[in-house]
Amino acid sequence: MSEASKTKTVAILGAGPVGLAAAAHVLERGMKPVVLEAGPTVGHAVRQWSHVQIFSPWEYNIDKAAERLLVETGWNKPQPDLYPTGAELLEQYLEPLAARTKLKDHIRTQSMVTSVGRVGFDKVKTKGREAARFEISYQNGKGPEVLRSDAVIDATGTWFSPNPAGANGLPAVGEREVQDRIAYGMPDVLGRDRARYAGRCVAVLGGGHSAIGTLIDLAKLKAEAPTTEIVWLLRSESPEKSFGGGSADQLAARGALGSAFAALVASGKIRSETGFRVSQLSRDGQHLRIDGGSACSGRHVTVDELVVSTGFRPELDFLREIRLSLDPALECPPALAPLIDPNEHSCGTVRPHGARELAQPEPGFYFAGMKSYGRAPTFLMMTGYEQVRSIAAEIAGDHEAARRVELVLPETGVCNGPGPSLSPTGDATTSGCCGPSAALPISGCGAQAIRAVEPVPAASACGAPKAAATPTPVPAPSTAASGCCGGPPVENASACCVKDEIAKAEGKKGCGCGS
Repeated sequence: MSEASKTKTVAILGAGPVGLAAAAHVLERGMKPVVLEAGPTVGHAVRQWSHVQIFSPWEYNIDKAAERLLVETGWNKPQPDLYPTGAELLEQYLEPLAARTKLKDHIRTQSMVTSVGRVGFDKVKTKGREAARFEISYQNGKGPEVLRSDAVIDATGTWFSPNPAGANGLPAVGEREVQDRIAYGMPDVLGRDRARYAGRCVAVLGGGHSAIGTLIDLAKLKAEAPTTEIVWLLRSESPEKSFGGGSADQLAARGALGSAFAALVASGKIRSETGFRVSQLSRDGQHLRIDGGSACSGRHVTVDELVVSTGFRPELDFLREIRLSLDPALECPPALAPLIDPNEHSCGTVRPHGARELAQPEPGFYFAGMKSYGRAPTFLMMTGYEQVRSIAAEIAGDHEAARRVELVLPETGVCNGPGPSLSPTGDATTSGCCGPSAALPISGCGAQAIRAVEPVPAASACGAPKAAATPTPVPAPSTAASGCCGGPPVENASACCVKDEIAKAEGKKGCGCGS
């Protein structure tokens, strides 16, 4: 190990899972990490979704260098096949890592980074720039502070920069004026936010895992508070992609999430409004009116609360003096964009990548973690751990280790090309971008749920007047005579399927359907 690598200081922005993993790898390489976290504690963003169960088990959520540090303290490693919640991730991993290991002297909380630049160089000046150290300005309770470092890893994530409700990527007309009726991301509808949503009409906008998780929780809330009404607003014309890869997903909990959600939609507990592109938000007496499309189309829904789960975007303003190269659409490193572009990327599989793909025109500056994906979804923590392992090796001068791949990622079982379609028999099939066409691998209950999702009313919900008469949802075929999913005859077999899919998503045995 060179003397230069031993004395290098690496500034790490963000003390989430990937930021702390970066610090562990930097420390293991004999360099000095300095972690700047804007929140009062490590894992500040994770605390916002502490109620959410992660769909990857512990074996995919613990970084190897971080584990080596924890083992030195006598840490008891969680059972690898269990699925932690955000709170458990904090309590059993991130907090011990920050408080009980050698990292504890390298973390500065309540340190909001306001700018990053080069000492003595503005963005335009080139000659001698590479030799200049980085200068990171940040605010804490004592006032402005400055940190100088040899390299910077930006792992600040995107949680606090959610996308707005507007279908054009901008805030919808009136969105800022009705902020008291909007929550972004994944509110804790069964816990701390229960009073806000129980017994009310709630719309959820989005088609990804955050939206689906919130809709499933709202369905559980409805079981306890029956007057709760749920409306799913989906920009896409078809809901099938949101149902996921079912049993083909190598992360079982992620596959079960989509299957359970498909069953809930089929049950009628969640009302779907597909092809709904929010253009305007306004108050309608005590309610919130959500307009979709042009003002003259007349399509709208009227609800009490709106949850916007339309993804996130990176915060880049404080990097104005850093030379960046970003994909024009995704706002991620250009070399990474073809691997993760949801418009083109096939089958939900992203090959491992590291310093080479994440490098910026500013030598020594790297994005890592969720922020490295820009606006693209489906990031896994283990992807970030491989990123920072490679980046730390590159900064230390171990270029061979930086290029080496030390990770195999699980597949989603979902094709993100043209997407699944319904065959004449009503079965969901892939379009072939992942190879030959094949039945979408969802259980019989899940497939039945997909068949039930036909064009939905283009009408407003929760008692508001309908805009136009359109086809109503087609009920799932009755299986009461022959039983559910090939099982013995049962009463209300469709309800059995729904209960079973939900139970399996919650890690329970289920009611016997499909088990």
